[in-house]
Amino acid sequence: MSSSSVDEGLWCRRFHPAPDAGDRLVCFPHAGGSASFYFPVSSALSPAVDVLAVQYPGRQDRRREAGIDTIGELADNIFDALRPWTDRPLTFFGHSMGALVAFEVARRVEDHGVAPLRLFASGRRAPSRYRDENVHQREDDGIVAELKKLSGTDARVLGDEEMLRMVLPALRCDYRAIETYRCEPEAVLRSPVTAIVGDEDPKTSLEEALAWEDHTSGGFDLQVLPGGHFYLTHQQTEVMRLLSDHFASTAVSGRPS
Repeated sequence: MSSSSVDEGLWCRRFHPAPDAGDRLVCFPHAGGSASFYFPVSSALSPAVDVLAVQYPGRQDRRREAGIDTIGELADNIFDALRPWTDRPLTFFGHSMGALVAFEVARRVEDHGVAPLRLFASGRRAPSRYRDENVHQREDDGIVAELKKLSGTDARVLGDEEMLRMVLPALRCDYRAIETYRCEPEAVLRSPVTAIVGDEDPKTSLEEALAWEDHTSGGFDLQVLPGGHFYLTHQQTEVMRLLSDHFASTAVSGRPS
């Protein structure tokens, strides 16, 4: 177990423990998202794969905690929390902001000698591709408008003022983290990367998704699926196929040291 002061129980949720699984999938949520977003993934892959979902501070049962507004600090904390879970081969899946967080955690994991089997970077342009965005500086109504445009938040939340008040601080914090993030030009993973993007995603063009290839020396492929920024809510079957094929291939080909 890690000697870190970070409580891995706060950060890592294990909805369907799979103690006999040979692989472990770590899932990273989008801005404003929570670990429970990946409950269906955990349910579908267990018990063949042990699934962990990361819970950022500032939401759900951690809503009274202050959010973290830099990707680097968030990645540092998650890396510390994941140390006890590196006893099995790791695969990372991150959507939107979660793709950047997963990338930065993967860099830290690799620096300590454990290369993830693969990073699935979903719905996010490559770390070196920037846009001039300022959602975190908007009034609350402006953040709500962004959520509606992306269709990634339950309509019941957008219509419930009390629930909105609870999630908006975390959302603002998350948007500040992703909009101020800057990646070092030399940041390249040894792990292979699969970028996944919706063909109508307003936040990530095909060119921006293809640029993930610049951040890996371990192989790259791009998957384009029908849909917008939250394509995966309508393409769950296809996303699960991609993950299942990945784990099947690692079982057949063996795992890198």
